[in-house]
Amino acid sequence: MPFKDILAIAVVITIWGANFSVAKFGLAAFPPLMMVALRFALLLLLLAPFLFKRTGIPVRGFILVGICLGGFHFGLLMTGLSGTDAGAAAVVIQLAMPFSAMLAWGMLGDRMRPIQIVGMMVAFAGVFILAGSPRFLDQWGALLLVAGAAFAWALANILIQRLAKVNVFVLNAWVALFALPVQAVASLTLETGHLELLASAGWTGWGSILYQALGSMLIAYGLWYRLLDKHPVNKLVPPMLLVPVFGVLLAEPLLDEPLTAAKIIGGLITILGVAMIELTRGKKAEVA
Repeated sequence: MPFKDILAIAVVITIWGANFSVAKFGLAAFPPLMMVALRFALLLLLLAPFLFKRTGIPVRGFILVGICLGGFHFGLLMTGLSGTDAGAAAVVIQLAMPFSAMLAWGMLGDRMRPIQIVGMMVAFAGVFILAGSPRFLDQWGALLLVAGAAFAWALANILIQRLAKVNVFVLNAWVALFALPVQAVASLTLETGHLELLASAGWTGWGSILYQALGSMLIAYGLWYRLLDKHPVNKLVPPMLLVPVFGVLLAEPLLDEPLTAAKIIGGLITILGVAMIELTRGKKAEVA
């Protein structure tokens, strides 16, 4: 693999791994649904020209993906993240991989191998070890929301697979278009003080929004899809398993989150289960 591609993988891993901690800075300035709405507003502003590119894909396909990914996934993820550690969320969101395998079996007819079934059980066992530790006993609600976000992410990936091949920026533009009104209405209904929060947000809050839209969605996604076009999935999955590792490790210096034994053991077991699933699927890798 060329050095520039190795560097691109390192950039993607770092951006996505740090995204959990960076999002926590945004959640200190904005409530979760408002933050997601602002993220998609900025993303839509940046990607608006891509809405005019012809894709041959019915708009209803983009609507379903936009609501599932932009509405449910990010809404549940950020609401859950507001009530738990960034490192814990980085581990629990990995349940998207076993959920994806189950949905691909049920909806797409993919073959389920015995090692994948074992991998699912291992991944869930790792999450239960994490969630059952004393630190997270009072955060089960938040962790369940993150698990729900993982399921929505998995379902969105199945819906994306049913679409014809589409440019990643075109896809993200349509996702932002349909996710923004969903998140805006939800925020206006369930959250308060929007004008005051907009006026009082500091550079860390706005920087978090910029990072999530520009760094996580545009730069990291762009690099990831370029890598997928050049290399087989089985070469890209192993290094991408480091994303939750970076998510846990970066949360300690950035957020002063404790690196507990349960977080380490549960995280490693979850990653092992995900590896057993993804390295034997032979399908297109999911993206973060």
